[in-house]
Amino acid sequence: MKSDAMQATELDMTALPAHVAVIMDGNGRWAQKKLLNRVKGHEKGADTVRMVVRTCREIGISFLTLYAFSTENWQRPRAEVSALMGLLKKFLISERQEMVANNICFGVIGQRERLPVEVQAEIQRTRDATRTNTGMHLNLALSYGSRSEIVRAVQNIAQQVQNGELSVDAIDEDVLARHLYTAGVPDPELLIRTSGEMRISNFLLWQIAYSEIAVTDTLWPDFTKAELIQILKDYQHRDRRFGRI
Repeated sequence: MKSDAMQATELDMTALPAHVAVIMDGNGRWAQKKLLNRVKGHEKGADTVRMVVRTCREIGISFLTLYAFSTENWQRPRAEVSALMGLLKKFLISERQEMVANNICFGVIGQRERLPVEVQAEIQRTRDATRTNTGMHLNLALSYGSRSEIVRAVQNIAQQVQNGELSVDAIDEDVLARHLYTAGVPDPELLIRTSGEMRISNFLLWQIAYSEIAVTDTLWPDFTKAELIQILKDYQHRDRRFGRI
């Protein structure tokens, strides 16, 4: 079996996706399979997050967006949501200096105002500490839902029209894209989903119009560096035609 290092050297570094997005799924099922509390699955999943962030930075991925908590996830049991928020706060504090040291610029997309105040504070501290970093951009999708994102964008555009700041005829795809949370970020070329579920789950619906999609049956806590590299290698053999011949 080839080592991770050997696999990585087989990547074409001139043909990497600039932006990789990941739907991190399977923490709860991983825990249940091992007869553990679901929170233990989220804790193990946080280790996988660290591995993926480090690997993408080492390889040279410019943008990495991780779907960490959806607007629908607020409907989960209160104790689980509270534990997730605690893990998020802990992650932001523990990883801040590594992001600074490794030139990672941190950001969040989603309804930040719905997050606990103490989590919002740690998000802001991490953003401030990494604001001037010029290496990989790491975005966490938190309290994020793509439909609500698009509605928000349309409302903002409508307000500009009402204020006389924008004409209806000037509204095009670029205008809408500039009003999304991801304004200024290139659309993902590659979307990865773990746990084998064959759905998008309200994630970056506008942005992934032409993304290549890779679905693995591996549960997120079991996702490895070797599998990530293999998915990137497979991506490099896909023919991206964007509707052309």
